[in-house]
Formats: sequence, structure tokens, C-alpha cells
Amino acid sequence: MQPSSKILSLIVLVLMGTELTQVLPANPEESWQVYSSAQDSEGRCVCTVVAPQQSMCSRDARTKQLRQLLEKVQNMTQSIQVLDQRTQRDLQYVEKMEVQLRGLETKFRQVEENHKQNIAKQYKAIKSKMEEIRPLIPVLEEYKADAKLVLQFKEEVQNLTSVLSELQEEMGAYDYEELHNRVSGLEERLRACMQKLACGKLTGISDPVTIKTSGSRFGSWMTDPAAPEGDTRVWYMDGYHNNRFVREYKSMADFMTTDNFTSHRLPHPWSGTGQVVYNGSIYFNKFQSHIIIKFDFKTSAISKSRQLDNAGYNNMYHYAWGGHSDIDLMVDEGGLWAVYATNQNAGNIVISKLNPSTLQIIKSWTTNHPKRSAGEAFMICGTLYVTNGYSGGTKVYYAYSTNSSTYEYIDIAFQNKYSHISMLDYNPRDRALYAWNNGHQVLYNVTLFHVISSQEL
Repeated sequence: MQPSSKILSLIVLVLMGTELTQVLPANPEESWQVYSSAQDSEGRCVCTVVAPQQSMCSRDARTKQLRQLLEKVQNMTQSIQVLDQRTQRDLQYVEKMEVQLRGLETKFRQVEENHKQNIAKQYKAIKSKMEEIRPLIPVLEEYKADAKLVLQFKEEVQNLTSVLSELQEEMGAYDYEELHNRVSGLEERLRACMQKLACGKLTGISDPVTIKTSGSRFGSWMTDPAAPEGDTRVWYMDGYHNNRFVREYKSMADFMTTDNFTSHRLPHPWSGTGQVVYNGSIYFNKFQSHIIIKFDFKTSAISKSRQLDNAGYNNMYHYAWGGHSDIDLMVDEGGLWAVYATNQNAGNIVISKLNPSTLQIIKSWTTNHPKRSAGEAFMICGTLYVTNGYSGGTKVYYAYSTNSSTYEYIDIAFQNKYSHISMLDYNPRDRALYAWNNGHQVLYNVTLFHVISSQEL
């Protein structure tokens, strides 16, 4: 298969009634990205767009051949232009000679009419002039032929350019820069489309994919959903208290296959497993407090801290498994969230939207679900989903929508492969759930149902 065929065949992947069971590419060196997806009423995927690294396009044999052909045509066009300029210049000179020849014909007629007057003198001058002009006659014929040849060249180049333009339309691009620009434009449109299509109602969770087995029974791991393109670092935090060291792995492949990491020391130990890395900073709950800290990895310093008023802490309102999991920080398509419980809400879950820069509460919602009865929870598209437990058979059974301030009981199967979930978070960039399951780092794909309205098309 030609590389271009490979790209075209992988650019649009349509899955009918098939759930994705693997989040990572088969080859970790190839960086595939999901740009958009939507499901029909039966949960079938009707449009999932993935694209390879843009560098693959430069290796497309057909694109290279077309680009080389156009470079040759461009070189030929430049040569023809030079020839055309020179020919036109010489033609102007020869045409001037033609005018002089016509002038000589007039003089001949004058000689014939006045041959008796100064015939000898004029004959001598005319003879001299003819000797000067005679060599230009074959030159005139030669340049007339060259002018015709140049005209033919022009016509052929125009025809070839027209053919190549048609090829360009057929193949998409003839120049890598143009191809790059078109791909970038397409990527921007796809990302904008993804923002619309990514949000929807959770209808399914895939079987788990075990990425690694490491660490203690409890912990958290994540990638940054707001990281720039190409930043695929993995962040790893073992334990739920009395630890302040965060591991940074360069990529998912490094995390899976090596123990090469950089260690970051936080200024305070964290509490629970509800940390999140977002836009280059880690947000965590300071141990034995209801203080949220924003720590910038670039400066290795706290950039903001704020007390989450009325939030229970120090195992007051933890998840069912315990572990100081009172305050759970999350990120979805809408931004940064805090999930906790308060005395004012009788220990039931409170959802607060946070400003990621100032950590101020933008808005809060009170639910009727007891925090201590929740196994784990995660946010997708402004909706909080809660599991019915953390060990044994597990399912997602409660959903609270902040968009409508309503809740419902649902029944979505969730495979608890290693029998103890201590961390479960959604990543909106990967559209996957990251889980810490009894010392195993696990990924789940999610299926979201989205109805596309005519206004969105």
C-alpha cells in the first residue's frame, strides 16, 4: 500500500457497532489523535476521525513525485521566460532593420526616378548599406522561427499547468508547504468540531486496558489534557498521604516500558488521590486541610492556593474506600472542578466549578447523593458520574448534570478488573478514563451519545 493510501485509509475510520477496546496505538512511535466522534441512538460510532503525524505526509511517494514534476515545470518556465525576453529583444532589433530595409526600397525607387542625378554617389551609399544589412536577413528568419517556438513552449506549459492543477485538485496538494497549511487548517476545523462533538451523554465504558503494574494499592496517574501538541508526559503519584514526590515520564511509551523519570518535590504532602495536572500545573488538596494548591512545574513553586470553604477534610466525607479522599479535583471539556461534601449539604456531594488561575469558585451545585456512599466519581461534559462501589462488581449508576441542575439513575457496566478502584478520572483530550486499580494503572475508553443539530453542521 502506498503511504498516501495508508493515510487516506486511516484518516476516516468508521466503526459500526464496535467499541474501541484499546486507547493506545499499536505502535507507540506513531502518534494518532482522535479528533471527533458521535454516536447514533443505538450507541454506534458514526464518525471517528484520526490522523497520523504530519511528517508522514512528507514521505508520501505520490506527493513527492508531483512536487518534483512541478519543480521541473517551474524551472522550464523560467528558462522559457529568459528565452522569450532575449527573443523579443532581438526581434525588436530586427524589426528596426525591417524598417530600414523598407526605407532602402524607397531610396531605390528614388534612384530609379532620379538615376541621372548623383547616381554614382547614391549607388555607392546604397551598396554600403546593403552590405551592412544583408546578414540580418537570415537572422530575421531565424528569430521569427524562435518566436514561433517560444509560443509553442508557452502553450505547452499552459496545458501542462492546467493538467497539474487538475492533479492538484485530485490529490489535494502539490507542494508540502501548501499540504502542511491545508492539514493545519483541517486540524483547526477538526478541533473546533471536536469541541462540539466530544460532549455528550455517557452511554458505555470499554473493557480496561492495563498500561502498567506498579506502586502501592492506592495512587493516581494522569496526563495533561491542556498540554501543547507533542507533550505526552505522564504524571504518577503513589499513595494517598504523607508523600510529596511526583514522577514525570516523558511519554506514555516511557511510562510503559522504562523506569526513567524526573522527580518533582511538592512543598506539601497531598491528601487523597484526587489530584489533576492541567495546563502545566498540578492541583492538589493539601494534607489534613481543605486548602487547594496550584503548583507550577516550570517554576517549581506554588502559583496559587485557596481554602475551599465548608469542605469536609481529613476523612470526614471521603469516598467509600476512605483514603482521605474528601476533595476530588477533576478536569473535563468545561475546565476545572472540585467535588466534595459539606455539613451544610448534610454530607451530600457538592460540585464546584473553579477558576483555574485564581481557584475561586465560579458556581456550585448541591446534589442529593451522599459522598461516603460513592465508590468513585468523574466529570464528563459538565455531568458528574458516580459509581456504586470501589470493589467487586461495579457500575456507574448516578449522574448529575450541572447544565440542567438535574440528576438521574443510570446503569452503565464498569469492569473492576483488579477489585479495588482508588482513583478514576476522565481526560477530555484522550476521551478516556484513567484509573488506579489495586496497584495497576488502567485505561478505559468511553462512548458518548451526541445528537448533531442542523445548526452545528
